[in-house]
Amino acid sequence: MKPELLSQEAVQQQMASLPGWRVEGGELVKELRFPSYMAGIEFVRRAAVLAEAMNHHPDLFVGWRKVTVRLSTHSAGGLTRLDFELAAQLEEAASAAGT
Repeated sequence: MKPELLSQEAVQQQMASLPGWRVEGGELVKELRFPSYMAGIEFVRRAAVLAEAMNHHPDLFVGWRKVTVRLSTHSAGGLTRLDFELAAQLEEAASAAGT
């Protein structure tokens, strides 16, 4: 079953619980900064485990001491509850990795 797209109002309500995230081109986006390159890589490892468990995979772009996360539900053509659930889990993983 395809996840249901969230309304603009529902997206705005969900955004309140995700400081630093923004909606860009129909995706949830956040650039996370880390104290070292390896801390960013550790975050990516944790993010991959979380994403695989949810079967919901973000685009992750690794740079020097930063990782940009882009989330959307491709099968639904936009943002669903899955994106916000994974974003919240990624926030916890980022904290554990040293943001």
